[in-house]
Amino acid sequence: MKIVDLLRKDVMIMDLKATEKEPAIDEMIQSLTNNSVVEDAETFRAAIMQREEQTSTGLGDGIAMPHAKTEAVKRPTVLFARSEKGVDFASLDGQPSYLFFMIAVPEGANDTHLQTLAAISRLLVDAEFVGQLKQAKTPEEVQALFAGEEEESQSEDRKSPEASGNEKQAFVVAVTACPTGIAHTYMAEDALKKAASEMNVQIRVETNGSDGAKNRLTEEEIKQANGVIIAADKNVEMARFDGKQVLERPVSEGINKPKELIGKILQQEAAVYQAEGGESSGSSDAGNSASVWGKIYKDLMNGISHMLPFVVGGGILMAISFLFESVLGSESELFVFLNTIGSNAFSFLIPILAGFIAMSIGDRPGLMPGIVGGLIAVNSNAGFIGGLVAGFLAGYLIVWLKKMFRNLPKSLEGLKPILIYPVLGLLLTGILMYYLIGPFFAVINTSMLGFLENLGTANAVILGALLGGMMAIDMGGPFNKAAYTFSIGIFTDTGDGSLMAAVMAGGMVPPLAIALAATLFKNKFNENERKSGMTNYVMGASFITEGAIPFAAADPLRIIGSSVLGAAIAGGLTQLWSSSIPAPHGGIFVIPLADNALFFLLALAVGTVITAIVLGLWRKPVK
Repeated sequence: MKIVDLLRKDVMIMDLKATEKEPAIDEMIQSLTNNSVVEDAETFRAAIMQREEQTSTGLGDGIAMPHAKTEAVKRPTVLFARSEKGVDFASLDGQPSYLFFMIAVPEGANDTHLQTLAAISRLLVDAEFVGQLKQAKTPEEVQALFAGEEEESQSEDRKSPEASGNEKQAFVVAVTACPTGIAHTYMAEDALKKAASEMNVQIRVETNGSDGAKNRLTEEEIKQANGVIIAADKNVEMARFDGKQVLERPVSEGINKPKELIGKILQQEAAVYQAEGGESSGSSDAGNSASVWGKIYKDLMNGISHMLPFVVGGGILMAISFLFESVLGSESELFVFLNTIGSNAFSFLIPILAGFIAMSIGDRPGLMPGIVGGLIAVNSNAGFIGGLVAGFLAGYLIVWLKKMFRNLPKSLEGLKPILIYPVLGLLLTGILMYYLIGPFFAVINTSMLGFLENLGTANAVILGALLGGMMAIDMGGPFNKAAYTFSIGIFTDTGDGSLMAAVMAGGMVPPLAIALAATLFKNKFNENERKSGMTNYVMGASFITEGAIPFAAADPLRIIGSSVLGAAIAGGLTQLWSSSIPAPHGGIFVIPLADNALFFLLALAVGTVITAIVLGLWRKPVK
């Protein structure tokens, strides 16, 4: 497939009107929607904005390349847009963007599409070509420029020379990767190749795009190289670079500072990478210094994300089993079968949580002691909190062991992953969990559960309102996750789903209320928002709070303010009316399994209506 087949004339915008980032994105999405490229504008916009939150796609030098791969796209397309005034796109160099390439790729697109998109990205490194695009006045001129460049690039041999062992010429290897692997990966590759050619340096670049690793580096190439450049915003395989000087930087620096990166390798300014017994320390978010709390949050979310399938699968099957119990009795085969499966899944919750927290901290050596530490927490009645502590304890014990044995002779390196880390990691974690942490947190867990069981109605309502409101503050962010994690902890330890009812109602209110407001107050929402609002009926009913995020991003004060109010009221009412959800997820699909299901629906309806009315009255009419 040729570039011009994706770069369609009918979707191009030769005079972009918007001068700010989000309106510019909306204007481009509108063109894609009008021309039947995108069938669900809101879903596509959410995917675009999620990508922007990772790293701005404003590449610098007046170019921006917002992109997304989602099922909302019907056919692979590249929208070209040109702005006369420029748009502040939070570009890497702080300068306005004048040329835009919005890349829309359907879920499951084949390699041909990805290779074509990569070719477009590579062409944009050529300053002369970019200058010609800025002068183009018609879609035909844009297509002609790309067609000419594509033909010229195909006629040239652009492969980097292989390592030849020539001592007079330096040799560098590199890996480029971005989270989505559509544009930045290949732009960084081409920038590094061009810079190396100008500096008379041989280079081999491995790309970790969305279609997997391409041009994979060989052991011989790595051995011969002066050093390694990792220009990546996601994890890449690192253990193979043991003993080489490695420079880890964001992919943006591979695009904008290729000569500087190569120069640092040639001047031996990079640190020598030391793998621990063949284990990689990874390179996630390379070059960005995270805060202590940011690191803790990341490790915690790693455990939560791996635990959730056990929570959802086991919890819903158990809830269904209770439904059969109420109809057929506790001796029925359906109840016993479903309840046994769900209970078995639930028995893994805390060990899996602890194991993957430990793995996030200490890599694979942390997994086993973390899982066992979590199981000790369960058996000692330390509960969910004890499992959290076990995960962090096991992870940091492995980090400490790695430091203690970092000077082990090379001949004994192989003992680390197969003997030293498993045995000592498990022993130390077991001693601390069995004799100290388990008993200590068992007391705390018992006291906390006793306090919750003896809550008066007023205090229960306050707690429910707090949890419900937290679900709407950042709609999937740290506050939302904290409320959900707390309710799962109580649900796991006691089987009581009352707080699950509060967080589920709080999480369902924002998207449902936005959809209702868009229906009742049509003059307060533009056409795209009204269409997207209809989608939020389904997302809200399914307990997918994230459906409200695009609206919150565009109008944070009104959307978040009204949503927190309604979500808090709904959460509080679930406790006032003693509603309980016996499943940790599912929304409308598990409400029939709830205790006092009608009162839960009433609480949800009250919170939704209040938020919708407040939002509708608060918003200004669209022009």
